Amino acid sequence: MKKMMKAIAKKFAHMGSNAKRVLSNRSGEGFVDTAVKILMAVVIGALVLGGLYLLFEGTILPTLTQRIKEMFNYKG
Repeated sequence: MKKMMKAIAKKFAHMGSNAKRVLSNRSGEGFVDTAVKILMAVVIGALVLGGLYLLFEGTILPTLTQRIKEMFNYKG
């Protein structure tokens, strides 16, 4: 029983030192870095979607509608 109690005390001491080490660690990613990354992802995504919209609106859709009209306007 004493062995088990010592093992548990040792485990708790190890967990406490690990928690202290993790909480005192100053390296890592902060809130500002994460916010900047999210903002960059949103802006880049909006640019990509805007470019695709312009591509579809100006190039693909007019030729597609023209082809559909030609396909249904068949006079044989």
